[in-house]
Amino acid sequence: MIEPFRIDVPDATLVDLQERLARTRFPEQLPDAGWDYGTELGYLKEFVGYWRDQYDWRTREAHMNTFDQFVTEIDGAKIHFIHVRSPEKDALPLLLTHGWPGSFVEFLAVIGPLTDPTNHGGSASDAFDVVIPSLPGYGFSGPTHDRGWHPGRVARAWAALMSELGYDRYVAQGGDWGSFVTSQVALADSEHCAGIHINMVPPIPMTEDHTPDEDACLARMKSYEDIDSGYFKEQSTKPQTVGYGLDDSPAGLAAWIIEKFRTWSDCQGNVESSFTKDQLLDNLMVYWVTATAHSSARMYYEFNRGLHSGDIDIFSPIQIPVGYTRYPEEIMQTSQRWAELQYPLDHFCDQPRGGHFAAFEVPELFVPDIRACFALRRLPMTDDR
Repeated sequence: MIEPFRIDVPDATLVDLQERLARTRFPEQLPDAGWDYGTELGYLKEFVGYWRDQYDWRTREAHMNTFDQFVTEIDGAKIHFIHVRSPEKDALPLLLTHGWPGSFVEFLAVIGPLTDPTNHGGSASDAFDVVIPSLPGYGFSGPTHDRGWHPGRVARAWAALMSELGYDRYVAQGGDWGSFVTSQVALADSEHCAGIHINMVPPIPMTEDHTPDEDACLARMKSYEDIDSGYFKEQSTKPQTVGYGLDDSPAGLAAWIIEKFRTWSDCQGNVESSFTKDQLLDNLMVYWVTATAHSSARMYYEFNRGLHSGDIDIFSPIQIPVGYTRYPEEIMQTSQRWAELQYPLDHFCDQPRGGHFAAFEVPELFVPDIRACFALRRLPMTDDR
């Protein structure tokens, strides 16, 4: 049963947060370390000070509550989601899925342009009804309570959610885990999902010869694996261990997550050239006030186990149209040529800027690209889509 939901964090939770921030014990750092060893000490001290003394959660909470939110239960898990219907009667339902270390917060700035395009530089024919769930184990969906919540199971839950909302035809988009979930939606619910768009695709060599662009994609992937994937290994193997620190220390949570926003965005080393402190904290607070850093990390464990057991298959061919957009600082990229060999690709775009958190970082590029990708999907489904 779908029930209305409103964010209302208890005062005691905020008081406790203030006390923890004030008692932060910072580690030492080598004098010339910068960000080489991870999150830089000076920046984190400044960030924690802002969180403690200037950030206004109640104002940000009130803004989040301007969007219609709901909760339901699917397959034994609580699911929190935003659902905003367009004022346009022929709007196309759009399912948006975030990843880690993001949240529904990533999409707040694009809800208005997507649902009400005539007031945001578009036309009535660009309108979407928008559904933005919080992944099971993330944020206001709360911790999961059983094993097996990998992207395939999430995709089946999303199909059930769209059915429960009365949508018999929709499109879907996602990045990070959202890319995997969205691809699985295409496999699990092709009868109702008319097309998908993804903005993170690992490079899988589809040809013996490689172009310079494809070599660059492979080099980027190797760099990620060599110097940036430690979190993936930890969360894939021992998520509970790291979870104690992340759910107990707000400074620790900030260090763990902000370093990824800096590394994975198009910010040239200055994370605040892509995101304000308030934006970063909005996302962090979703994890903190719900104590879901530990359960969000379990997605990696379940994905790893699901691959080994065969419970999830990421190589089954997708049969519905796929759109793929490359942002220059996305951590995993493939070429248009390889994407066309891997998917029934009917939309490709190379963006001039942006990174892993596209809707959050460059909403002005994300929105028109999504409109363009799904323009053909507004036609009724046929056998050839």
